[in-house]
Amino acid sequence: MSTALAYTIRPARPEDAPRLPEIERLAGRLFAGVVAGVDGDAPGDVDGFRRAQRRGHLWVAAGADDVPVAFALFEALGDTFHLEEVDVHPDHARQGLGARVIEAGVVFARKAGYADVTLATYREVPWNAPYYAQLGFEELPPEAWSPVLRNRVAEEARRGLDPALRVVMRCPLGPVTEAGKEAR
Repeated sequence: MSTALAYTIRPARPEDAPRLPEIERLAGRLFAGVVAGVDGDAPGDVDGFRRAQRRGHLWVAAGADDVPVAFALFEALGDTFHLEEVDVHPDHARQGLGARVIEAGVVFARKAGYADVTLATYREVPWNAPYYAQLGFEELPPEAWSPVLRNRVAEEARRGLDPALRVVMRCPLGPVTEAGKEAR
């Protein structure tokens, strides 16, 4: 295994999109047997990755050979930048790559003027909600959801993600000062 220093975090390139479904599939296998109905073998959407890349909403961690081994996919939902998915190839796990690609999206969101970054994840899976809490995300109660976020959760439910097992989380973004530092 490589050390975290051997990885480059960068915006995804068009040629990265076909490589991401395999990372998604392999990382998804971690949920098999942990979350009912999830087997980890859902096919990835190369066209969806390409659209996100063109919008500038997809970051990758690339190894020394510049081949992606992790990614974070975001989507603009009104004044919120929503973390749709983050996956790390199991051979490159526990290197801090998930946090680093998420941070790239958070930095982008802050500079772009988004109010916050949100996500929806499994509440009880040990490496999900607690992990995101360590990264600065906090639970967002349903009464605080924007209409567009409420629609996203409903869309996930239609895709089979049980809302009773999920939690919506938010990382508030402070304003950016002229020096580019977050104001607190």
